[in-house]
Amino acid sequence: MVAARFGVGYGTVARALARAGEAPLDAVTWSDRSTAPHRTRRTEPALEQRVAEVRAELKAGILGDHGAVAIERVLRAAGDEPVPSVRTIARIIERTGLLERRRRVRRPAPPRGWYLPGVAAGEVELDAFDAIVDLPIFGRGHLDVLTGISLHGGDPDAWPDTSITAGLTCRCLGERWARIGYPAFAQFDNDTRFLGSHGYPDVLGSVPLFALEAGVTPVFAPLREMGFQASIEGFNSLWQQRVYRRAFGMDLPALVTASDRFIGALRAQRAVRIEAAPPRRTWQAGRGDRSGHRSIIFLRRTTLAGAIEILGRLYPVDRSWLNRLVRAELDLDELAIRCFALRRRDPTFQPLMAELPYRLPRRRAWVIRMY
Repeated sequence: MVAARFGVGYGTVARALARAGEAPLDAVTWSDRSTAPHRTRRTEPALEQRVAEVRAELKAGILGDHGAVAIERVLRAAGDEPVPSVRTIARIIERTGLLERRRRVRRPAPPRGWYLPGVAAGEVELDAFDAIVDLPIFGRGHLDVLTGISLHGGDPDAWPDTSITAGLTCRCLGERWARIGYPAFAQFDNDTRFLGSHGYPDVLGSVPLFALEAGVTPVFAPLREMGFQASIEGFNSLWQQRVYRRAFGMDLPALVTASDRFIGALRAQRAVRIEAAPPRRTWQAGRGDRSGHRSIIFLRRTTLAGAIEILGRLYPVDRSWLNRLVRAELDLDELAIRCFALRRRDPTFQPLMAELPYRLPRRRAWVIRMY
């Protein structure tokens, strides 16, 4: 009855009765009690001091081995009693601040697409593309594979072929977007088949031009950076494990068939996730919607002088933002480059750091095609 009246469990009432005992209720102290143990089994200070002394001697010795295992071995050889276990010695070393290197602080990962606010908020979709190159086929040369996947929906695609070119990439992008619609962003790495030639400045390849004509903003991930291409790299590994490694001895048509079967099964498995992905613009034959704002996004890391490299040219950003991530938006309508700071530790911290003018190059075919 008491438990039901106050909305507590029977165990709570039983503990209260045991606490009161035979004493009158007004004489019982009902304040919360500390949950700290009354007795601890912490190592005696003298033993901790002994561990620290042995560690210092071993560190200065000829071998220099001063870990917990070495300390435990020396204590046993010296006849010390008691000798703590290896794990206890390790805790003593950590607790007394003797470690030269602190334990790594692991912070939570930022959300998907954190470097693009609309993608991070789940309002728009991003398609990531990559190429797996030089996969040997037994007795038949090498194989290249163009892969694609949506960031939120996880909708996959793979196009095995003898060689992945910019023209083939544009055709595959058109096939994918005709099937599922246009995303807001299409992300690539800085491979020449995607971005264009690196031999001359201000060269833009046919792949970003195709995306711009479809009303999709191209995004180019930074070099040698972890995380930005994680979704597509993970799918590349999955495709090689589930298709390529099982296709030993197959010719190209048989491998394409096996790949299509795998892609179809993976889409069926992810049907709920794909259905819950952000909406896309519907496919339009020919050119897409070009009425929107045309821009290209470059994810870059600044140099030691606070500059970034875009299309073969250096642009100063901030001399105090050195070796840090930046999202540079090349506005092709207003001919400006806007640079925003990026921090994985604080994904929402993306202030505008610099706005630089962009001069259209002369004698470039892409300029004539775009303007």
